[in-house]
Amino acid sequence: MSKAALCIGINQFKFLPQSSWLQGCVNDAEDLSGLLGSAYGFPPKEVVVLRDAKATKKNVMAELSQLVDKAVDGTADHIVLTFSSHGTQIPDTSGDEPDRLDEAFACYDINNAGDAWDPDTVISDDELSAIFERLPDGVLMDVILDTCHSGTGLKSLDLLPGRRPRFLPAPTPRAVIASENSDVRTLRDMVKAAKHSKPVLMAACRSDQTAADAYFDGRYNGAFTYHLARSLQSDGSLGRADLLKLVSKALKAGGFDQVAQLEGTTAARKAAWGS
Repeated sequence: MSKAALCIGINQFKFLPQSSWLQGCVNDAEDLSGLLGSAYGFPPKEVVVLRDAKATKKNVMAELSQLVDKAVDGTADHIVLTFSSHGTQIPDTSGDEPDRLDEAFACYDINNAGDAWDPDTVISDDELSAIFERLPDGVLMDVILDTCHSGTGLKSLDLLPGRRPRFLPAPTPRAVIASENSDVRTLRDMVKAAKHSKPVLMAACRSDQTAADAYFDGRYNGAFTYHLARSLQSDGSLGRADLLKLVSKALKAGGFDQVAQLEGTTAARKAAWGS
């Protein structure tokens, strides 16, 4: 099986105050890229890592398109995307969201445009769906998202020492009010446009929760990524559903209220991660 991956970790943001920066996202990207090489046979030259200033929307979309191109042209039949950053929301322009908000992922250059985030600086769920739609039959795509996916998580922010939510509210209170009334979304919405292969998605939390950036063993990581990597290292033969149960148990034991999510076919849920 030929393999390629894109791992993204963004702690610092060009236009955001330092109080909104994160601390564990770059470690997430480096830890997962290292694990892909050491335990899953990904050639180092086929694993691209974008950190901080390198992870502008332009760069991320270009690298993600190239990753999917490898699947389309047959040079890779297993591709991986990992994304650790802030999650946020932007106004829905396609009319497919009951709450008129799209989930979005912050790039290094996230910036506001009036009372909303500039869509040219974040990646929306619609844009991801359009990319996933290009996946040909027979290609495995694993996606790991360690971000928050909804503003409703603002109602229960985890503010314990050493922890910070990976969520950015919209630039104005008006959008925050809208997000508090939003419907709970599932990861199915992220792959609804895919017509061929369906990506297998793992995410750090439900759409109505926040994912934590936290301190472990002398360094910062996403709580989900930290426990996912540890679980994969301890028993990589576990099926994805059983793996996620192990991660969820560890999150709960650590006092994190986020509930990790998995979307995939029945066969993918039973198979080990990466197969």
